[in-house]
Amino acid sequence: MSMCKVICVTNRKLAGESFVSRIEKAVKAGVGAVILREKDLSEEKYEELAGKIKPICDSGRVPLVLHTYPSAARRLGVMRLHLSFNAFMELSGEEKKDFEKIGVSVHSLQEAKAAEEKGAAYVIAGHIFATDCKKGVPPRGLDYLKEICQGVKIPVYAIGGITSENAKQCIDAGAAGVCMMSSLMRADDK
Repeated sequence: MSMCKVICVTNRKLAGESFVSRIEKAVKAGVGAVILREKDLSEEKYEELAGKIKPICDSGRVPLVLHTYPSAARRLGVMRLHLSFNAFMELSGEEKKDFEKIGVSVHSLQEAKAAEEKGAAYVIAGHIFATDCKKGVPPRGLDYLKEICQGVKIPVYAIGGITSENAKQCIDAGAAGVCMMSSLMRADDK
């Protein structure tokens, strides 16, 4: 797994009371980045949480990527942002200038190409494998991932049901890395 770039995508509901310590452990383990994806929070609560996570990422020299709230990212001085496809497409060129990198969640090759054309630094494609986060929704699979990877020139990261056991399949399909949520948020304490 060390040859694969792993991005930690957060879900504090899975981690419960140990959320901050889960982030600390992921940073110490050497994840490539932390995407703070807490979409259910108000912007104020999200910014407050991001303010707690930022020093952890800074001290571990792990990039923090904020999600959903560009204004909160600007106020905290976080230069990386991840958005849904629709939110990214609505972002003005002027707003994009505030960030070093903006990533986009995509669910089709057409979305990936459109995001690339509009300046996305990378895309996250999913969900690849069955996952409790998308219970009852069939996974898109490795052929879908391969199609996205071959269809754009920017890095593609796989998400959805990714584990240390199946991550290599995503890399073999062309992904630049994988995003893990459940497996990092629920990981055994070690």
